[in-house]
Amino acid sequence: MHRALMRKQKRDAMLIATTENVAGYRVRETKGQAFGVVVRSRGIGGNFLASLRSIVGGEIHEYTQMLEHARRQAVDRLTTNAQAMGANAIVMMRFDSSEIGQTMSEVVAYGTAVVIEPLS
Repeated sequence: MHRALMRKQKRDAMLIATTENVAGYRVRETKGQAFGVVVRSRGIGGNFLASLRSIVGGEIHEYTQMLEHARRQAVDRLTTNAQAMGANAIVMMRFDSSEIGQTMSEVVAYGTAVVIEPLS
């Protein structure tokens, strides 16, 4: 099976919300904090192209693409972590990011792993 499809199916099985409550569900059990961390670095060529684009201004597509991919990976790792804890949902999901040195970016997806059930 294609890796992107497998990741999508894994994410589809896990309900992820940025809110504390999910409409139509109640939290039956709180499992705890779950997270997914990714550290990425652009190669020398990508950094060179990005530095040239920064002179002109506008969006730097090389970095946008890298960070979008890192966010998807961080959510995949968050989902894997929450599933290992026995959760079927993540509430209060957030992203955080920072730079490490001048060439690396860290992306963290985190939230509270919970077991939810439909309201009766």
